[in-house]
Amino acid sequence: MSTGFDCDVFVAGGGPAGATVATLLARQGRRVVVVEKDRHPRFHIGESLLPANVKLFEELGVRAEVERIGMPKWGVEFVSPQHEHASLLEFAEAWDKSMPMAWQVRRSELDLILFRHAAASGAECHEGVRVRSAAFDAEGVSITALDADGAERRWRARYLVDASGRDTLLAHQFGIKRKHPQHNSAALFGHFRGARRLEGRLEGNISVFWFAHGWFWFIPLADGTTSVGAACWPYYLKQRDKPLKQYFLDTIALAPRLAERLAGAELVDDAVYATGNYSYISDRCAGPRYQMVGDAYAFIDPVFSSGVYLAMASAFVGADLAATTLDRGPAAAAAERRRFEAHMKKGPREFSWFIFRMTNPAIRELFMSPRNVLRAKEAVLAVLAGDIFGRTPFRGSLRFFKAVYYLSSLLTPRRTWGAWRSRSASIRDTGEVKGENVMAGAR
Repeated sequence: MSTGFDCDVFVAGGGPAGATVATLLARQGRRVVVVEKDRHPRFHIGESLLPANVKLFEELGVRAEVERIGMPKWGVEFVSPQHEHASLLEFAEAWDKSMPMAWQVRRSELDLILFRHAAASGAECHEGVRVRSAAFDAEGVSITALDADGAERRWRARYLVDASGRDTLLAHQFGIKRKHPQHNSAALFGHFRGARRLEGRLEGNISVFWFAHGWFWFIPLADGTTSVGAACWPYYLKQRDKPLKQYFLDTIALAPRLAERLAGAELVDDAVYATGNYSYISDRCAGPRYQMVGDAYAFIDPVFSSGVYLAMASAFVGADLAATTLDRGPAAAAAERRRFEAHMKKGPREFSWFIFRMTNPAIRELFMSPRNVLRAKEAVLAVLAGDIFGRTPFRGSLRFFKAVYYLSSLLTPRRTWGAWRSRSASIRDTGEVKGENVMAGAR
């Protein structure tokens, strides 16, 4: 390492993306510094993992630890107010039969495992330190941060990985973060004790409940609690006229079959959380001496549990880019940078087609009555399992599924027009919906 540098790679953020890229680079013998603004374990939403995550955990060497804290998840249950039956889809039915399951996890526990593993792999890890800015020059980057006591900290690095999540350190600094033009969501969520789950081996499956203003997630955790949240249009959260807890419970009542599952259940610590306007994307994700991984680049919607997987998958590709840049220089790494940029765009794009149509009656019909004509069901499940970066040959069948969707939309023009108008009105900008963590009795 050149004189005057504190590290080869500075990683801003110690979540799944940051811890993963730090582990991979530290294993190569590079000096890596990771800075996390909070202290682990810390609360974080996004508890449902994808089957494609399993291979990444194995490559990192943490599968056994994740399995120890996880609730086995074999598939997805969809519940629609327009249908009396529930639709059960299992990952074992996907195109690639080798990825039949994943886990539901408490993110505080998962993120702690990954952060400690980065430290054990040789990364220098700091907690309670928030990065404020990064100044780039021809040789490297100078980072300024503040610790929990307000004292200023500085590092000089050859390369920066922005893994700051929704803080979007570099996107904010460069002025390249923008609300996603095709989506706009807000969420209310909490954890319950005593929720009625599916039975037997299906107990850990995630359930998705549609309702008038969006959809609910129902995620069973291994400690007996269940994460329940409403991903809804921002206008719905903006019209709240009562304390957050009561508004959340009233929202649950709008989905009767979910309310049945929660009858007699207890809200853990009476804690309810809200977050708003979380769909965004950045104009670029890499430069000569930096990259943005995971949510630091983009986040769309949690409906298909893609967050942790896309974050960790981007870290694997990002580690290759950082290594090439360090070894050969930014100019020689241009091709690797283009590969990284293509990867970062592909993940959100693959899931977005479904996300943008999730509340459309036509897509709901297809999910509630899935058929495997030309292996279409297997293709859809391949995407839901996260099998989007490999060579699994499901693209033709996925195109057939999309063609069926478009044909169904054309055959029901009044319904399609009504759904389009409703969605266009729902994603309109209603102003910032502030995030909150409200305990019962506080408001």
